[in-house]
Amino acid sequence: MVWSWIPGNLGLIGQLTRQNAYIGIVSAVTGLIIAVPLGIASSRWRWLYPPVLSAANVIYALPSLALFVALIDYTGLSDTTVIIPLTLFSLVVILPNVVDGLRSVPDDVRQAATAMGYGPLRRLAQVELPLAGPVIIAGARVATVSSISLVSVGQLIGVGGLGYLFTDGLDRDFPTEIYLGLILIIVLALACDLLLVLTRRVLTRWQRDGQSGGNAATRLASPAMQAEPPPRAGQVPLRGSVP
Repeated sequence: MVWSWIPGNLGLIGQLTRQNAYIGIVSAVTGLIIAVPLGIASSRWRWLYPPVLSAANVIYALPSLALFVALIDYTGLSDTTVIIPLTLFSLVVILPNVVDGLRSVPDDVRQAATAMGYGPLRRLAQVELPLAGPVIIAGARVATVSSISLVSVGQLIGVGGLGYLFTDGLDRDFPTEIYLGLILIIVLALACDLLLVLTRRVLTRWQRDGQSGGNAATRLASPAMQAEPPPRAGQVPLRGSVP
């Protein structure tokens, strides 16, 4: 292996790494945006979940290369041609996590939020989704890492980010490019995974704060539920609050 090839090609390597990161992250984020409302609807109307999940599984079973080729006539040889299939693939991972996360919210927490005057939308946004957040982010982590690695398959149609290093290294019998592509994909996936872990820790800070005593889900279902302090002795409680 000739590692001296790397310093003279840093521009190309940086461009391929940025493209790989862009396609992988956009695919996972778009899949998350689609999966959250679908998961909310599936958790509310249980009859909807089986057909939605079956449709997602059927799409996941389709060969990625076949989807790339089918989309070329409509999106051309662009990043979108790779982003669309990877977005559909990410739904299979994220959607079940959204549904499982929402269904795992304890009923007593929902009832407590309703008793405090929370409407359905406010309860969903400030209580249920925060509690389901760790499970949803866990699915997003798997989807993001998978998308970043699958981007390289797009190189078979000329849009594959770091996958270029694999095909070019194979054509030239130059293993340095292949090993470098593998290392960069692993580093990129680990960096995105770490970013999601930090995001989860920031969004679920209430969960760590509540570990010192009692049930964290019951005591700290959402920071917004503790925004109003309990009324003092002799004080008239606010409308919608629990005395």
